[in-house]
Amino acid sequence: MTPFFTALGWSDHFADQVSATETTEMSPVRLTEVRRNRVIGLNAQNERIDLALSGDNVATDMAVGDFVLSDGLRLVRVLARKSVISRKAAGHTSQAQLIAANIDTLFIVTSCNADFNEARLERYVALAIEAETNPVIVMTKADTPLGDPQSYVDRALAISNRVDALALNSKDAGDVAKMDKWCGAGQTVALVGSSGVGKSTIGRTLTGEDLLTADIREDDAKGRHTTTARSMHLMHAGGWMIDTPGMRELALHDAAAGIATLFEDITDLVTECKFSDCKHITEPGCAIRAAVEAGDLTQDRVERWRKLRDEDAENTGTIATSKERGRKFSKLKRTAFKAKRVRSGEIE
Repeated sequence: MTPFFTALGWSDHFADQVSATETTEMSPVRLTEVRRNRVIGLNAQNERIDLALSGDNVATDMAVGDFVLSDGLRLVRVLARKSVISRKAAGHTSQAQLIAANIDTLFIVTSCNADFNEARLERYVALAIEAETNPVIVMTKADTPLGDPQSYVDRALAISNRVDALALNSKDAGDVAKMDKWCGAGQTVALVGSSGVGKSTIGRTLTGEDLLTADIREDDAKGRHTTTARSMHLMHAGGWMIDTPGMRELALHDAAAGIATLFEDITDLVTECKFSDCKHITEPGCAIRAAVEAGDLTQDRVERWRKLRDEDAENTGTIATSKERGRKFSKLKRTAFKAKRVRSGEIE
């Protein structure tokens, strides 16, 4: 494989999935954009490739960052991912929405102001842990006189021992360079976080590209506008960045392992409860309640754990039910269509 494609993130994880026949007949491409009926990517020669979808391939099953095989005109197969970040789609729809694939580091961007919220950050960290990516909490506006930036770093690090954290001025290129150690050749990062916290400013500094920026309303520290489409960009440090829209609503799904790891101080106590079906509310012999009463655990943390756990279980079940309903409906349509063809004499 070419040095460019290796720097793009190609590794043995993907090469081992390609047969000898496929190696001669098809070429790998990494997707940089996903559109409704087509995808765009880069091949091993650093050429932009515009591919039509074929067979059962649909855009909703793909994400920016995916490695795929192409016959030169069409996307033939998506290679198994080493990581994928997804969420329950915003609103009332019962679908999972892919955000980015094959990510090494997830930069969770917040700020040293009213936007900093442990509960929201815990959602992103749980998502990163579930996706097997490295969560790094980046706090912008460290140059504003709203408090000690180190205090925000300490609060971020307290969320989990799996988290890295740093505070910086997103408008200072030297400060943003602190992120370079996660952004070298062969590495892929993604930026997530609320609107208006400086994601696009950081992205522009990391890549040199003029990404969309967002202003801040002084009354609530929330942004007016934000990036509207996912895309992948080469960074000055040699790696690649996947830019994502600001996600104010992050509904988790299939993140039970990530939540359990994030709250391992609580999940470890679950096994010590007297009853295996303990609800951790009023039951006697509850180890979690005992830890709260002893001052070893705060009730707020327990409630945040309970909220994420229950939400994840509900969304995961809803999506699974929706998928099963969709499969049954598709089968019913195929059966009805075949019966119609039999009645018309098209087939026997």
